[in-house]
Amino acid sequence: MNLLYSFYLLFFAVSGVVAIPGIEWYKPTLGLYACLYEIDYSGNFTFCPATDSTCLCSDPNSRATMAGCLVYHDRNTTIMTDYIVKYCGMYFETNLTSDWFEGAYANFTARAKYFKDIDMPADSNIVDVPLKFEPKDMDHYSTIAMNFLGNYDDSVYYGVSVYGFWLIVLLIGAASHWTKMLFPGLTKKMTGPVSNFWRKYISMPAFIGRRKAQSIPGFKIFDSLIPTRFEMLVISLFYVYMIIIHAINMKGVKGDPVFGSKYMAELRYVADRTGIVGTAMMPLVFLFAGRNNFLQWICGFNYSTFLCYHRHLARVMFMLIVIHSVNFTILEEEYYAEDIKEPWLYWGVVATIVGGVMLIQSILYLRRINYEIFLLVHIVLATFWVVGTWVHVVDFGYGCVFIPSIAVWGFDRAVRIGRLLYFGFPEVTIALVGDETIKLSIPKPKNWHPIPGGHAFIYFLKPTYFWQSHPFTFTSSAKEDHTIVMYIKLKGGITHSLYKLLNKSPGKTVTMRVGVEGPYGESTPAKYVDKAVFIAGGNGIPGIYSEVHDIAVRSTKERNQVLKLIWVIRDYGSIAWFHDELAALQNTNIDTTVYVTKPSANLGKIEQLDKSDSSKEGSIKSSELTKSYEANLTNISDINEKITSSKEDSINEVSKSKEYITDDIPGELKEKLSHIHFEEGRPNIERLIQDEIKESPGSTFFVACGHPIMVDEVRYQCCKNIDNPEKKRVDFFEQLQIWA
Repeated sequence: MNLLYSFYLLFFAVSGVVAIPGIEWYKPTLGLYACLYEIDYSGNFTFCPATDSTCLCSDPNSRATMAGCLVYHDRNTTIMTDYIVKYCGMYFETNLTSDWFEGAYANFTARAKYFKDIDMPADSNIVDVPLKFEPKDMDHYSTIAMNFLGNYDDSVYYGVSVYGFWLIVLLIGAASHWTKMLFPGLTKKMTGPVSNFWRKYISMPAFIGRRKAQSIPGFKIFDSLIPTRFEMLVISLFYVYMIIIHAINMKGVKGDPVFGSKYMAELRYVADRTGIVGTAMMPLVFLFAGRNNFLQWICGFNYSTFLCYHRHLARVMFMLIVIHSVNFTILEEEYYAEDIKEPWLYWGVVATIVGGVMLIQSILYLRRINYEIFLLVHIVLATFWVVGTWVHVVDFGYGCVFIPSIAVWGFDRAVRIGRLLYFGFPEVTIALVGDETIKLSIPKPKNWHPIPGGHAFIYFLKPTYFWQSHPFTFTSSAKEDHTIVMYIKLKGGITHSLYKLLNKSPGKTVTMRVGVEGPYGESTPAKYVDKAVFIAGGNGIPGIYSEVHDIAVRSTKERNQVLKLIWVIRDYGSIAWFHDELAALQNTNIDTTVYVTKPSANLGKIEQLDKSDSSKEGSIKSSELTKSYEANLTNISDINEKITSSKEDSINEVSKSKEYITDDIPGELKEKLSHIHFEEGRPNIERLIQDEIKESPGSTFFVACGHPIMVDEVRYQCCKNIDNPEKKRVDFFEQLQIWA
């Protein structure tokens, strides 16, 4: 048949020949396409002049040939014949009656011949009788149709199977999470070799060694966050699974007549498979990136874990689209210059380029330079990706994939706005309470219930950064009802801007309206175990404190749960900004220990305690501290008056006096916070974990948040002690979440 007609036929066979929009399922009608391919490619003949574009359906000999071909292997089902009626009406401007097959097949049985038996005129290739085909030839073209068009159906199934893969992962997470929540008694008993092996070598440890919260150095630009071992196992299996589903059922036939060669046919199969599966993955990529991802609650994975999976899903999706694009560029070689003028192709190119930019733009180095700028650019690029991909695929029937993608994104944004509006935009007090700590006191609605150990995103409503949102952990105020408190560590970006503003303000305090989006996160299963040990470092204390305090308040005497709070700080000055919360622990059953790693530094910062409105009980008054300072200064004056001996003796005396000053102020502090144990120096995490397990009445749960090195060390030591001699259950949970 003529070349123009061949491409015309091929276009409709590939582009999804359906009467309604949506994905075309080819396998139920593969017999039709097998017959069409045989009519088109099996010989140098046609049924009509080249100018007749309706010939396939309008010519009686063509219809009879098609009917005879369909009878082979009983492919002339009602579904098939009805489909051909729609097919001919839509693409060949021919209205067939529902009983067209009977007449066409009667014509075939009465007049059909093999092409070799027809005496063709020398000046024409038009045949005027129906044609018969050899069974082996019909089998050959059936295989070609199955390989090519059946691959479309298979690709959709494989795309859906990606959801099945992640469903299994989520079910494993949900089973582990809800077993701890619903069956704590059973969980405590799970200390056998299988359970211990799973937690010690798979679910709890870092991928290699100690590093998990810490980034892996790579000349700064190539620094990266490494998943946990379980996350890495999931990601590795996902990559393997993706390779498998793109390697099976992709074999072409030698000398493929549709594409000219086996190589070109397989190139097309790979292009179709990667394009369809890559597009099908898009809703998952959007879902895993959302803050309001309901799967966090179902399976117990935190936001940081889902973002890790989001990044790898996006990388795989982009790699598939690149393969799709490269293959089609090769296949389109002769027609590329003309086709690139079509929106479906040039928007596909735009989407691919944008995807590559997003991949580079999302490296850890750029995320850490300015996360909010990264996020804004990422959203803009994602918009171009969605628009470009939609224009590229909608005419091929795959636009339906974008409905869940946009729905997921829209739902997340709607819930964010709803959370902001529900909380309102209160005026809050922002104060600089330490060299590196900013305190936010935020009045909350009465029906807004904080999540112990949770966090919220804060929008500071200033013209220069109102569009930014930053996540911070919080705790309920120890002094004011219906108020939450956040303690923010000074870093770069918006916290540095706040720091400069506070330094210029009277009393280093300002009021500002903020938006609060939250709460997010979930409490750990620590409330169900026999002993819960909460370990915080520096500004990691708010979330840790809020959860352990909530457990203590809700606990009953009959429960007999052991609760421990360990806070590691740099100097005694850090007590100043968290004093009220520590004082509130006096009437709880929480055994609290504070480790001060540099006890002689920043003692003057404790004077800030007099600026609080704390009650006399549990607070240190400035008058008491002033007397202590005055007494010490008097001692120094006396020493100076007595300096008549050698210079060395003078230095020794002054040194002793300084020691007295250093010891006195912490002494006052310890007296007022007598319910708290103070230790000077760094804790030995290895010994601490071992001792806590030995002293535990049963199962022990460690929760950590603070400096990444400390959190990683706690994780490592917990894993080492899962196989403890006492056969006690040991679990670890990391409150620290890092995605930039």
